[in-house]
Amino acid sequence: MSIMTLWQPILLSAVLAFIAGSVIWMAMPWHKNDWRKTPDEEGARNALRSLEPGQYNIPHCPDQAAFKDPVWQKKFEDGPVAYISVVPSGLPAMGPKLAMMFAYNLVVAVICAYFVSRTLAPDADYLAVFRVSGTVAFVAYGMAYIQESVWFGRPWSATIKTFLDASIYSMLTGGAFGWLA
Repeated sequence: MSIMTLWQPILLSAVLAFIAGSVIWMAMPWHKNDWRKTPDEEGARNALRSLEPGQYNIPHCPDQAAFKDPVWQKKFEDGPVAYISVVPSGLPAMGPKLAMMFAYNLVVAVICAYFVSRTLAPDADYLAVFRVSGTVAFVAYGMAYIQESVWFGRPWSATIKTFLDASIYSMLTGGAFGWLA
């Protein structure tokens, strides 16, 4: 079995994951409370307005040695401690974001095809193909968020909900590959 022979499940699984993601993020309620409003939104907006798009942290410790300095330790103890992503101002351009998401789904599907083509015989049964492609898809769609919770304070509840998303995407991917591979 070669990756080239798996173009149908690659394309179908990318489309199915894209549709599922669109429904999850636009219609389903479970991600609605992943972000909260700041108590003084206008004050926060004014404080952040001078920042260029990029990633920031507060307090911004210049190096590891500074963690031993009582001044820096107090900054961390007094808080807040924050990791901030600033994106360009203006209404979000959804077209490019949707295109990038679809491209990501295609990359995941190609990686799934690679694993299926390298670990299974061409006559592998549905469940074997489902298991390999679904597992790879779950890892690709869900596991990276663990380090966001460990290191950057992403709420574990948001990561767990992302696992639910990843489970849906992986089952659709596994089903597409099991059916068409």
